[in-house]
Amino acid sequence: MSYQILPPHGGYRKLVSYQIATIAYDFGLEFANKYIGTRSRTHDQIVQALRSGKQNIVEGTMASGTSKKTEIKLLGVARASLEEALADAEDFLRQHQLSLWPKTDPRALAIRKLGYRTDKSYQTYMSYLSDPESAANCLICLIHQANFLLDRQIQSVEKEFLEKGGLSERLYQARKNYVS
Repeated sequence: MSYQILPPHGGYRKLVSYQIATIAYDFGLEFANKYIGTRSRTHDQIVQALRSGKQNIVEGTMASGTSKKTEIKLLGVARASLEEALADAEDFLRQHQLSLWPKTDPRALAIRKLGYRTDKSYQTYMSYLSDPESAANCLICLIHQANFLLDRQIQSVEKEFLEKGGLSERLYQARKNYVS
């Protein structure tokens, strides 16, 4: 008789949160290169925060098989890193006397609508790199979308833990069933 102690885990490439975080990272790198400059500390900070957001989704989902606690923690780190990048993008707008578009602005709505496309990629958003205000606001929209998805993902992992338990419970149950 065989027991599956470790549940399926990983699969981060299929997660929309990962896909949007990846687009935000790629777009943010291009934004920073074009409008902030590679010699600026802010450039490094925003790029690293976006990378951390993406990479912690990877690490968290890979750890999910053995530790829901670690998964939740790393998804929280991803969320915090993206929030840091969001603050940097908002600072950029403020410091350059550019407008932060409200989420109901037709330009922001157009960007947000792109997030529902199944064929979206970094290229989907390239036209927004044409000027610094559009680029920063597009990045802000992408980060908000990734954060929204991460919030839902974290809630889902918490619920799964409450319903199914973690590795310790599975190990105990497998051992109990094996001995019986």
